[in-house]
Amino acid sequence: MKPPERFPPDDPREWLNRARSNLIRSKNRIPGAYLEDLCFDAQQAAEKAIKGVMIACDIAFPYVHDLDQLLTVLESTGQHVPDEIHRAGKLTPYATAARYPGMEQPVSEQHYLEAVEIAEAVVRWAEERI
Repeated sequence: MKPPERFPPDDPREWLNRARSNLIRSKNRIPGAYLEDLCFDAQQAAEKAIKGVMIACDIAFPYVHDLDQLLTVLESTGQHVPDEIHRAGKLTPYATAARYPGMEQPVSEQHYLEAVEIAEAVVRWAEERI
């Protein structure tokens, strides 16, 4: 499989490439991998996709992992964010607390599947905008 074309870091297409890469990793059920780690990749896919849209719209973004905050900044500039994409806020805890031992309960299969579903929706939305 040929790797995706690389673009400069200020190109929204490169952010989308990285989002797709995280999404692929989130769906790769390697034996022994924690679902929390796969959910982290789902969160990263959504975050990078949202930031790619912000770059495409020439909107400066804060360097945060809070997806609700990023979507609020995007909307404050007049950009429409569908309700389905606002579900991305549910992924924010996977960016921090779920990455370390003892800070969260193990992720359930249901929550994992929901995280991947949300990330897929955000990446699709970004692909339509970039």
